[in-house]
Amino acid sequence: QLAACPRHWCGVTVDRAPMGVSSGGRGEMMEEARGVLAVWVVKYMKEISPYFKNSAAGATVSWDPSPSGQQKRSSPVLPPRESRTVPLKMCYVSRKCLPADPEHRYLEVCSADGRVALFLRAKDEATAQSWLGAIQGAAGALLPRVKEELRAQLAGTGTAGGRDVRHVGWLTEQLPGAGTRNLLAVLTEKELLLYGSLPQSRDALGKPVHSYPLIATRLVHSGPAKGSALDEAELAFALRAGTRLGVQSHLFSLESPRDLALWTRLLVDGTHGAAELAQEVSAACSWKGQDCTLSIHIDKGFTISTTEPGLSKTILLQQPFEKLQMSSDDGTKMLYLDFGGPEGEIQLDLHSCPKTIVFIIHSFLSAKVTRLGLLA
Repeated sequence: QLAACPRHWCGVTVDRAPMGVSSGGRGEMMEEARGVLAVWVVKYMKEISPYFKNSAAGATVSWDPSPSGQQKRSSPVLPPRESRTVPLKMCYVSRKCLPADPEHRYLEVCSADGRVALFLRAKDEATAQSWLGAIQGAAGALLPRVKEELRAQLAGTGTAGGRDVRHVGWLTEQLPGAGTRNLLAVLTEKELLLYGSLPQSRDALGKPVHSYPLIATRLVHSGPAKGSALDEAELAFALRAGTRLGVQSHLFSLESPRDLALWTRLLVDGTHGAAELAQEVSAACSWKGQDCTLSIHIDKGFTISTTEPGLSKTILLQQPFEKLQMSSDDGTKMLYLDFGGPEGEIQLDLHSCPKTIVFIIHSFLSAKVTRLGLLA
């Protein structure tokens, strides 16, 4: 027993009607087969004898209760507009962000391209949860195929994000003002790519809504979002990404503790893996009024150097990670490093938001600690 409507509400109810049929006027029967979720709208009428009156034997009966419909001879087959088909391949299914219902009977299903969206209401919470699990399971079975298709597309984009697709899944972003939006997250070996829908071409794959290097991305919260605008029982994680223009922050909610644990582990491991792959990051800076280059190596530590035209590189300062006692920044352009030496705190002008370098330093440190087996 399920009632559905495409984004707008039809006022349907599910009562003591037969399976899939609404006693309030309209209902839906759903079926999973061959990678699609099909929803059929059917009509339930308490009395059907008037529709057979004056009907000749063998004549086709009209199921349209309107006067004009009763005069027409038509097949009881449902017109195309009365059915909805949602491909299960990378479809979005959720029981969150739905109308308030004390019985928790609703779920939402959206196609991967965002063109078809249905709100479904089951007869009770158990049925809704059962459908959620069934749809998620069927969609999950198609995930390996989706990954292979994305890998093939990434191979032709020349993206710096790496060609190995580690995971693909939907995240619900919590927007300022209590709004939400669904984003498809594609996690590669180096980047987190966010899309409004499943990319259907190489061109679309190369144009994500957001693209964040994992080495400069921090997972700052994972678990029930206590103290936030979210419900206390909400499962969510927060990300901060350093960019040249500043810090980009996102808060994402998920369906289950299992999903939250999976994304948390993937992002943490992905950041460490990206740090190991990068090995070294360099940025232009100014130190003591001189144009320099700050290089940070996961094993060799920090190097400040300068190169004059026609001359070899001159190292001005070199310190290992083990000597770093404190790092901070002003959020605008200045980076402060304290190695405890006689020179005291080093002040570097990075000419842009320093958070990217700060996050990279943290990623290198975390990867080194994990490498030593000191972080679970």
